[in-house]
Parts: sequence; C-alpha cells; structure tokens
Amino acid sequence: MYTLQVLTAIAGDYLFGDPRSLPHPVRLIGRLCTIAERFSRATVPGAAIAGALTTAAVLVVTGLTLTLTLWACAVVSPLLADIVAVILLYTSVAAHDLAAHSRAVYQRLIADDLDGARQAVAMIVGRDTTRLDRQGICRAAVETVAENTVDGVTAPLFWGIGFSLLAVPIGTDPIALTAIGALLYKAINTMDSMFGYKNENYLEFGRTAARLDDLANFLPARLTPVFLILAAAIQRLDWRGAIRIYRRDRLGHASPNSGHPEATVAGALGVRLGGPSVYFDTVVDKPWLGDDRRAIDAEDILRANRLMYLGALLFAIFLLGCRAVVMEG
Repeated sequence: MYTLQVLTAIAGDYLFGDPRSLPHPVRLIGRLCTIAERFSRATVPGAAIAGALTTAAVLVVTGLTLTLTLWACAVVSPLLADIVAVILLYTSVAAHDLAAHSRAVYQRLIADDLDGARQAVAMIVGRDTTRLDRQGICRAAVETVAENTVDGVTAPLFWGIGFSLLAVPIGTDPIALTAIGALLYKAINTMDSMFGYKNENYLEFGRTAARLDDLANFLPARLTPVFLILAAAIQRLDWRGAIRIYRRDRLGHASPNSGHPEATVAGALGVRLGGPSVYFDTVVDKPWLGDDRRAIDAEDILRANRLMYLGALLFAIFLLGCRAVVMEG
C-alpha cells in the first residue's frame, strides 16, 4: 500500500503538475518565511541570530501544522488522512512544472523568438538573460533542469521516504511521515531561495538557511547522478561520457551540490554547461562543466527533461526498494 501511495503522488505530479486551484503548501511556507523574517528582524538584534531563529521557527511551525492537520484528518477518517498525505506529497514534487517551464523556452526557440525565449528562461533562472544568445538560453534552461532535478524531485522524495522509517518506532502512518519529511525539506529549500543571497541584506541573515540547504541536499545530490546515468543508458545517450564528466567536473561548481547533477547531464548530452554568467550587472566567471563536443541546441532541453523524469523515477524505485529491505530486516 505504501509503495502505491508514493508512486501515486509521483504520477500525479508527472501527469498534472502543481494544483493551481488549491492553496499550495510551498507558497504558504513562503508566506510564513516572509512573516517570520519581518518579526525576527524587528525583535532580535543581529542579522545572523535573527536568521537562525527565523529558520528554526519556520521549520517548527511547518512541522506542527502538518502534524496537526494530518492528525485531525485521521480522527475523522484514516482514509482521509492517507488521501491528504498523498496530496501533500504530490505537491512537494515539481518535475512537471520544471519541465513545463523549460518547454516554454524550447517552444520560443523553435519559433525563432529569441526575445520570448529570454523572457521564458528568466522565469526559471536568477541570472540576467537579456543578453543571452541562442546557445546561452539553451544552456541556462538545461542547467536549471539538471540542478532542480535534485531540489525539485529527488531530495523531497529522499527525505520523505527516509522519514517514513520512523513510522514503526513512533507508531504512526508512514505516508503521513513521508509528506511531513518532504515538505520540511521544501521549507528548507524555500528559505534558501528567499534568504540565501550573498548580498548585504542577506549574507548574515540567510547563512543558517543556506548551510542547512547544503546539508539537506548533500546525499540526494550525490545519489541522483547514479540514476541519471542509468537513465542516460536506457535512453541511449552517452552514459560513459556522463560518468567521465561527473568524475572530472562535479566539484567545479561554486555550490557544493549543484555540480553533481549538472556535470552528469553535461556528459550525457555531450555539451558544455556553466561558464560566465551575469548576475545583477556583474559577470560571474563560473567554470565550464563538460566538453564542447558540439553546440548545445533547443532539443537538449527536451533531452534533459527526459533524463530528469526517468532518473527521478528510478531514484524513487530505488528508495522504495531500500525501505522495503529495511522494514523486513
């Protein structure tokens, strides 16, 4: 039953994406982050301490709210609690929306609408896109898909399924713990995206959130390439190149985690990712990942999406298999 529940949540995201008609938990977490930041900055001296307290408060409130919500549902009906938990887990996975946003870039490119493609890719990257050429647009979209395979798909599944192992000692429903674990990860990731800027306003305030996000992504970022390589082999891409570039370039990224999936995807596609980028009118000289065997093109966006979908599914099946072994042991 548990495996079917998790796979149902994944299938829901793959098929439908985020439910636009319902209040999205991650958007609610974002609002909570804004409220907590405003309160802590007004009441706590020192940006670093205020940021640490904000991080702790968001996690505690998120965890308690989810726990009470699922408990209240279970009081009404255990089936209702299971349904709500599956829906919550479904909202924590973002493969469909990531693919949809990157496909929007692809569609503008094949229509030769470079201005439209720049605007579309600006929706999913933090860099200045106004001066990107065609290859720069393709590279930005593929990098985002590669990096967010971890943030948006495999890491929430890793922590969600990992949390489910506590079901027996705690004596509760494993799917409820899976939803809580996945959304606690999303809270960490949301705080990093909101507070993790290296500027005057957030350098100290966002340090705890950024470090916690690095820690939460450490294992998922290093496991995910294994399944991207398997996906590349199944899809008849260059899986040997993926292994070679992963081993050579994974530590070249400024982030301790992002280089692992990006290097793997670069090797599988036989293209270069990374390189100099403009952020807030400042050129950041990022290292190249991969070999310049051929020019990157719009079709690589679709190839990266297919790698993400299959790699993440294989990752989930692996985690579910590991959980089954542990539970039987």
